[in-house]
Parts: sequence; structure tokens; C-alpha cells
Amino acid sequence: MRCADNNSPTLTSGTGIPRPSVPSPRTGRRVTVAVYASDPILRVGVVHQLRQRPEIELVPEADADTAQVSLVTVDSVDDETAALLYRLRHNAGTRTGLVVGTFASGDALQRAIECGVSAVLRRAEADQDRLLRLVLAIANGEGVLPGDLLAKLLDHMGSLQRSALDPRSVSLSTLTSREADMLRLVSEGLDTAEIARKTSYSERTVKNVLHEVITRLQLRNRTHAVGYALRNGLI
Repeated sequence: MRCADNNSPTLTSGTGIPRPSVPSPRTGRRVTVAVYASDPILRVGVVHQLRQRPEIELVPEADADTAQVSLVTVDSVDDETAALLYRLRHNAGTRTGLVVGTFASGDALQRAIECGVSAVLRRAEADQDRLLRLVLAIANGEGVLPGDLLAKLLDHMGSLQRSALDPRSVSLSTLTSREADMLRLVSEGLDTAEIARKTSYSERTVKNVLHEVITRLQLRNRTHAVGYALRNGLI
């Protein structure tokens, strides 16, 4: 699943998060927050941290769509998380932050940003003060990434741009590891459903990834893509 948002905020590194001793949103009112998590334990932890802060008003699950800030806490950005982020992106009344265990690649980070995430915090760094600063930054319309993730995102975007400018100039960097793995499975005769089971992605994601490769390299179909990748040593 790919998500695009032409109104994405400008991203700064983690040092751009406001650090006043008693932070407050620009509105001067308490920030309403809805917490989403991949499992109940993660949710309880985040709720416990934020409930103690007078700047924050946690909204019940039934009213989650009315929150100013949606805070999504997950281990990684998988298809289920992307679907949630995509739904939240279409709620004009909320801005979304992501507390994440790890990003497997620049592609996963880009995916989160394209799905409307305006600020990111690593779960390992998510103590009460950092969570509060993240929420207030989101409420104030700021986009925040830790410095190393910002560098990874810029590097990944640069790589995609170079490929787009010269799509026939193939090198190992023109295929992500996920793309190469899927093409390799196609070369072994697997169909979409079998590739999905092997890689633990949805069939929709498999189709999207392969279509993206075919389009980017200006090829005709999967067979052409496999042959092209083999001739150029990509798989």
C-alpha cells in the first residue's frame, strides 16, 4: 500500500522538538489525544505516561476520531499499521504521530511519511517527557524526525530520484531488498499468493511492489522484469 499526501509537514530532526519546562500547545488548551497500539500492553504504557500530564486530555476509543492528535505505537510499519495510518490521514481533524520500535528500511520510513505521519519517536526513547514533547509538537503543526532517521529518509528519497531521472541506469541500489526478494521468487515460478505467504506481505503489497519495479524500469511485465534483473545482476 502506498499513501501520498501533498500537505505533508516540513520535517526537522529530533532536536527541533520544543523543550520548554512546562510545554503548552499554541491554542493554550489541553491537547486531545487518541492512542492506538499494536497490542494492549503497548497502549497501556503510553496511556499511563500521558495520563499524568495536565497538558493532555486522553479521549476514549469511542471518540478517537475527534482527537487533535492520534498517537500510533507499533513494533514496525506493516500492512495493518499502514492501513490505520491511511485511515487517519483522511481525518482532517487529527494529526498523526508514530512511536515505533524499528524501521526495517528507508522504504518503510517513507511509507509512514506518505501515510500522513508528521512526527516519529523511537519506542526505546519514549519516556514521559519525550512523549509529551512529541504530542505538543504534532499539535503545533510541526514535523519531527530523529536526526538519523531524517538522514535515512533523505538518502532514500535521493536514491529514488536518481532512479527516476535515469531509470535505465541499473545498479544494485535501484532495487530495494524487498523488491529483489520478490523478483527472485517470481523467477522461481511463484505466483502472487505464494510470494505473499513467503514474505508475510499482503497480496496487494506484492502486486504494488512488482508493479512499481516494472513501471520504474519501463518494462512490460513480470517476466521482462525478472529477465532484466538477471541480466544486470540484481538478483
